Amino acid sequence: MKRFIFFLSILSIISCGEQGKTSSDELVERAKMIHESVITIDTHDDINVKNFTDSVNYTQRLETQVNLPKMNEGGLDVAWFIVYTGQDSLNATGYAKGELNAMSKFDAIHRLCEEIAPDAIGLALTSEEVRNIHTSGRKIAMIGVENAYPMGEDLTNFEKYHELGARYVSLSHNGHSQFADSNTGERDSIWLHNGLSELGENAVYEMNRLGIMIDISHPSKESMKQIIALTKAPIIASHSSARALCDHSRNLDDEQLLLLKENGGVVQTVAFGAYLQTEKNDAHASYMKGLYKQVADSLGIDWYERSQFRSLTKEQRGAYIENYPKVMALSRKIAATKKNVPPPVDVSDFVDHIDYMVNLIGIDHVGISSDFDGGGGIEGWSDASETFNVTLELVKRGYTEEEIAKLWGENLLRVLDEVQSIAREMS
Repeated sequence: MKRFIFFLSILSIISCGEQGKTSSDELVERAKMIHESVITIDTHDDINVKNFTDSVNYTQRLETQVNLPKMNEGGLDVAWFIVYTGQDSLNATGYAKGELNAMSKFDAIHRLCEEIAPDAIGLALTSEEVRNIHTSGRKIAMIGVENAYPMGEDLTNFEKYHELGARYVSLSHNGHSQFADSNTGERDSIWLHNGLSELGENAVYEMNRLGIMIDISHPSKESMKQIIALTKAPIIASHSSARALCDHSRNLDDEQLLLLKENGGVVQTVAFGAYLQTEKNDAHASYMKGLYKQVADSLGIDWYERSQFRSLTKEQRGAYIENYPKVMALSRKIAATKKNVPPPVDVSDFVDHIDYMVNLIGIDHVGISSDFDGGGGIEGWSDASETFNVTLELVKRGYTEEEIAKLWGENLLRVLDEVQSIAREMS
């Protein structure tokens, strides 16, 4: 009798195992179908103009976290390529240098879409163009401006940047600009404008008038609150997460998230380890810091910490930006072979932030971003080729296809539509 019962128990375990496997397989297949059916939009991907030439470009599977082969492999449909300019002196000389940098990045993005690979990727300026290009089977590029600093004090530059394709702009980055205070003021409680300058207030009106989404990921909390009070249109946080889960000045606290909901905007949860899980990230980063140095030394490359970036010369910055993806990719491969590596921040930690913000402000106000090639990337979504893993985790958490579509891009496109509609009314 005991043997018979034992035999039944074995059959039951085998049956449950097979059932679990089937259930898991079905979940993956469901996630794949959803991933293929929705438009996946990543609102923040940095670029290096050296990767937009005839000989080296995004048609190749470069060591960059984003390029066309990796977008195809991971099913990432839309990449917002970033015109980023670091903060410099608030004077005519600094603005002129910044403008040269910004124009080189606009040129690079247009070159990719119009000369290098127009059959593979198209530049979209509206949600309708996003859908049309997607239907054609091509990937989609959009343009965001991270730091309005290179515009100087000439507000007509907002129209110039808009004509070049910019559809969101941040008024500051890491450092106070002529337009707005930065979140970095929290370090020393030194502020330049106590929010927006008069020029910044006028810039809010200009962006509303032109149909440019206002990005509040880098400006200070007070800047964000003043933008909310002035704007006639919804705003976005292009790459920020929940401060309640990770106390970093780049994240939004509950008050900010609720203001953003009231405004009708959207926060694009960012896959940046330091903004997701501090203790886990610090332990892993401490280990990897030594590995990055070892890899750089073995390649004969000068290596710097990100905190040193602003103190580097132009030549050092250029070399660092060029070598960063190479060192990161090789270090990750080496780390994967070792057993004593502290666990990195992963896709589960990322979706914890999505869960939190969806519960607080609703599914219509949350989206997704990576900050790839700008420091972003986590275990499971380390580059565009792993984009499906985010959808899979969302399916595991019980999100429906409609909800996943909103998170992956429909919320962002809705805000873009509303911003452009208000601009037409103002005209």
